Amino acid sequence: MSKFVHLHVHTEYSLLDGLSKIKKLVSYVKDNEMDSVAITDHGVMYGEIEFYKACLAGGIKPIIGMEGYITPGEMSDRPARGQFKNNHIILLAKNLEGYQNLMKIASTAHLDGFYYKPRMDRETLKKYSKGIICSSACPAGEVGQALLEDNYNNAKKKSLPNFSCGT
Repeated sequence: MSKFVHLHVHTEYSLLDGLSKIKKLVSYVKDNEMDSVAITDHGVMYGEIEFYKACLAGGIKPIIGMEGYITPGEMSDRPARGQFKNNHIILLAKNLEGYQNLMKIASTAHLDGFYYKPRMDRETLKKYSKGIICSSACPAGEVGQALLEDNYNNAKKKSLPNFSCGT
């Protein structure tokens, strides 16, 4: 089996961004001799059960995740559109507690933080961080944005391990 693992994959549940159908994704992973794969749909966990079952049926280790939107302020903030930019962050469940915390984060982001998108703040992320691995995500993450702005020192401050999801 391959040692390479896709940890940032969007499925059809990432509206206007995901292309992968879950069954085809699992088939592709198996055909390419990978032993595991993660899905990290934008702000949602709608496909996780389907993904989990398809992976188990295909002999692939499922990694449950989400690409979240983290607001620079508090979830209750409602700035004028475009005033604040949400950054992306990848959250992966390490274990059952992590999966349960991911569900809490996703629910909180939708119920309390929704403002154009389901958002979380650092306080929520820290509160539900146990069992979760976080990553800086794509160029829309804090590290990526700092690098695009040629601000290496800020990128270094924002990068892991300096950034902490919590305990």
